[in-house]
Amino acid sequence: MPMKATGRATDFAEIDRFDDGVGWIAHPDEEMQRASHALAVDGDVWVVDPVDADGIDDRFAEFGEVRGVVVLMDRHGRDAAAIAQRHSVPIYVPSFADPGIDAGTQPVTGELPGTNFEVVRTVDWPGWDEAALYDGETLVVGDVLGTAQYFTTGDERIGVHPMLRVKPPRTLEQFEPERILVGHGEGVLEAASSALEYALDGARRRAPKAWLDAVRSMV
Repeated sequence: MPMKATGRATDFAEIDRFDDGVGWIAHPDEEMQRASHALAVDGDVWVVDPVDADGIDDRFAEFGEVRGVVVLMDRHGRDAAAIAQRHSVPIYVPSFADPGIDAGTQPVTGELPGTNFEVVRTVDWPGWDEAALYDGETLVVGDVLGTAQYFTTGDERIGVHPMLRVKPPRTLEQFEPERILVGHGEGVLEAASSALEYALDGARRRAPKAWLDAVRSMV
């Protein structure tokens, strides 16, 4: 399996379906397990960190009309420009992040327009700026947390990014989500708050094993 697939996906695997959204992995066989999501708010659809795939517009249509595309971090430009152009909508980016997208973007702070999704900064490192979305029920992250094999160790259901384990993102401690949607892997749709608490509390302690597991998963 390749670490990261190239080219447009001709199919996708659906993940993370709930009443107000759905996720997909455009290249299910890749090691990175790049995940994307569509969130429904009052008939509007917000497409988050998308990797494009044939037929994905049909999933959007189940929830309403695409209102905008959201890029949560500077490495997740992915196929945001292609989807935004196809639906004639803006690309919203946290005001502190630069994903290098060759298309017009709109900086966003506070909340996504017309939604209850708060835009919260989670990573502020040189070369790594990232935000999360949170509406009191659903927490959506980019790379700060994940469930792909190289993120987790032991009995973790979700793990802190390997590079952040020595200094886990404490801003996430304020949240008690019902579900967590991640940029790599399937989301956590049950007992998400306890999974988040466990991941953050033990991130540093379990770091050596997590790093070793991550290396093993790539060889």
